[in-house]
Amino acid sequence: MDKAAADRLEGQLWSAFPEGVIARVEVLQYGDDPEVEPGQAAARVFFDWPGRLESKKAGPQTVHAFCVAHSAAFEKLRGDLPRFIEWVEFRPDDPPGAANPGGLSYRIERHRKRAAPQADTPEELTPVMARLGSDDLATVDTLIAAGIASSRGEALRWALGRVREHPAYAQLRQRVHDIDELKAQF
Repeated sequence: MDKAAADRLEGQLWSAFPEGVIARVEVLQYGDDPEVEPGQAAARVFFDWPGRLESKKAGPQTVHAFCVAHSAAFEKLRGDLPRFIEWVEFRPDDPPGAANPGGLSYRIERHRKRAAPQADTPEELTPVMARLGSDDLATVDTLIAAGIASSRGEALRWALGRVREHPAYAQLRQRVHDIDELKAQF
């Protein structure tokens, strides 16, 4: 994403809320956060909420109150996010020097049309979550950068398809079938 696109997104996020509500905006690109895939971007919006600093802790009430108060802005943003933005996360801004290793937040995602199943895959696809180490993530992201896949999920489906094509996989499946038959005899 070029600087102009990042500036437009940041302006869009600032203008969606009344003045003084948003403390700062971070536009995230690939490499800034592990959840941001190649070719995509995301944003973190930090808000200030009156009375939050007096309690010295951002609790669920703070995030919930912010979401309720600005639900119309969230709906508008969700529908207007550029295609390359996967998500926008809203979280309370911490006082300078405070550490917030994650904390509470609210995330909106760009409306996505459900991908049509591939022609050779008539059944529904099952969502699977996997945690990848840095080497595996780099491998998946290389497949995306090379144009073999358009997302991390698609890259993993592609890799599993290559495993199924390997002759040893058919032998492995037969062995598993044989073991299941032996188990049934007990």
